Amino acid sequence: MTCTTKKPDNAQKSACSPATCQVEAVLSIDSRGQIVIPKEVRKRANIRDGDKLALVSWMNKDEICCLALIRADNLSSEVSGVMHTLLADKD
Repeated sequence: MTCTTKKPDNAQKSACSPATCQVEAVLSIDSRGQIVIPKEVRKRANIRDGDKLALVSWMNKDEICCLALIRADNLSSEVSGVMHTLLADKD
């Protein structure tokens, strides 16, 4: 599954564009609340042992409807770019 959103002309450029997304895997949560990112996805995303990822959520009314993982060192630019796109889509 691939989804696209219109990227505003003045949107910040970043390593990861919020204009495209793709389902990489379906993950299960174990009894301790942990998930495993598949090896192939970790390899393609260059995620290594010890890397820090931020779990970002989107709210719909009073419930979390979406979750995303973003490298902690890219958090500021990625979140601002994604939020800018989401807010622009509401207009």
